[in-house]
Amino acid sequence: MAAIATKREGPDLNIILSCPECKVFPPELAERFAEGDVVCALCGLVLSNKIVDTRSEWRTFSNDDQNGDDPSRVGEAGNPLLDGNQLSTMIGYGQGDSRAGRDLNKAQSKSIVDKKDNALQSAYAKISMMCDAAQLPRIVQDGAKQAYKLSHDEKALKGKSQESIMAAVIVVGCRKAQVDRTFKEICTLTRVPKKEIGRVFVIIKKILEQKNQTTTTYMAQENIQSSQTSAEDLIRRFCSHLGLSIQLSNAAEHIAKRCKDVGVLAGRSPITIAAAVIYMVVLIFKADLAPAKIAEKLGVSDGTIKTSYKFLYENKEELIDPNWIEQGKIKMEEIPKNG
Repeated sequence: MAAIATKREGPDLNIILSCPECKVFPPELAERFAEGDVVCALCGLVLSNKIVDTRSEWRTFSNDDQNGDDPSRVGEAGNPLLDGNQLSTMIGYGQGDSRAGRDLNKAQSKSIVDKKDNALQSAYAKISMMCDAAQLPRIVQDGAKQAYKLSHDEKALKGKSQESIMAAVIVVGCRKAQVDRTFKEICTLTRVPKKEIGRVFVIIKKILEQKNQTTTTYMAQENIQSSQTSAEDLIRRFCSHLGLSIQLSNAAEHIAKRCKDVGVLAGRSPITIAAAVIYMVVLIFKADLAPAKIAEKLGVSDGTIKTSYKFLYENKEELIDPNWIEQGKIKMEEIPKNG
């Protein structure tokens, strides 16, 4: 049964602020907190003043008089890659500040900033610089920095050079993000011997595996791809570096996949297989690309490429797609035996 509405008795004590000029009900009012006024949104008449701004206070002490960044309510978020508590206030200086401001900033940095954080930040800057030089995505940089921080905390790499540790964590970042880079490419990038990178990589991988078993934090969950980079993973990138067309790139990927299925060149390094496959595609489709250029771009000797090509030629019937012959793109009898 519906409730019966009761009529309220007595005077209406509600105070309704309305515009005496417009006399619109309900009134359309606007609160201008910057001036502290309540105004009519239709005619602009000021109806009240000295109102209190009850919103959250946004304030900043950085470049107040220079029209700098928008005011922020808090400082920046804590960085899990650093050791310090990161709660100290820093003396900042702008482009037009005096020399005294810069001197104060430098003096405070020496007295307050944790030296451990300085070392970590320096390492992170070098990792970022090397990743940028190799055109690696940001996700690889983040993974490499996380691996560096975890290995730094474990103190299991004493005696190892910083360069070898940085090279190894970049490999870890690539494996975690499933970005295909070989040890040889990282060796060329960092100028650290391949064997040294491999030794440090094995140690870091063990550290991360132990962390995965004992903690569930985001930083420790490093899902590292354990398998070696295959030739299929490298083909498209190398073809792009050599300026080959999409047709040749797809053909090279097909032959690389067939090599894996048939077992041709089993035991050879992925770069050697990729170089031989690209060389075979160049010969099959009669592309204008010298073997010396392939050897230079991939870092494999000309002799190694031609020796590996002989094995591919012996199994050409199993490697070449029959559709290429049916469509008249290639002729099996025109494939050269020796490159």
